[in-house]
Amino acid sequence: MKLIMLGAPGAGKGTQAEIISEKYGIPTISTGNIIREAIKNQTEMGKAAKVFIDKGQLVPDDVVIQLVVQRIANDDCSNGFILDGFPRTLPQAEALDNMGIIISKVIDLEVSDENITQRISGRRVCEVCGASYHINYKPSQVEGICDKCGGKTVLRDDDKPETVLERLRVYHKQTEPLKEYYSAQNKLYTVYGQEDVNDTSAMTLKAVEA
Repeated sequence: MKLIMLGAPGAGKGTQAEIISEKYGIPTISTGNIIREAIKNQTEMGKAAKVFIDKGQLVPDDVVIQLVVQRIANDDCSNGFILDGFPRTLPQAEALDNMGIIISKVIDLEVSDENITQRISGRRVCEVCGASYHINYKPSQVEGICDKCGGKTVLRDDDKPETVLERLRVYHKQTEPLKEYYSAQNKLYTVYGQEDVNDTSAMTLKAVEA
């Protein structure tokens, strides 16, 4: 089973990928984690990626693709894998196909931009211990104070509404066309995110098993 998780930033696809991974015993592969590990291990591709990151630039498609190909060649991927955060663009998706990597299904997790913005911009993180809260769904007992260590909870720059909206704009422009690409291959399964994450998980697993 070789899956791709699609969905806008903040839609919760990482959580769903973890649930699938646990049930089926296949690894979740995040390009961010791959890049960080390759840099840490000082592989040739890791060194190539570091050059761009150090300049504040995006890692080019060809480098990212090679890192993904190397990762899925590992033994733990012999029974399948879940790609989370890759492909992000049509050229990346086409490169996967051209390399003969046959994807079984693409699970598209749909959540409205409004809900995503509300979810993310309501998040608060402790500056000291990193504990995460939400002003609506999981507030700290005292506003602005971490329950665990008493540190200050803050809205991270990445979680500010204007930043979230920009990330969503990029997603709609660069990544959303993948839905049509995989739909044409009859591999796209759409799951609509629910208020209760358990309901979303049940629908996701149903799509995987369809």
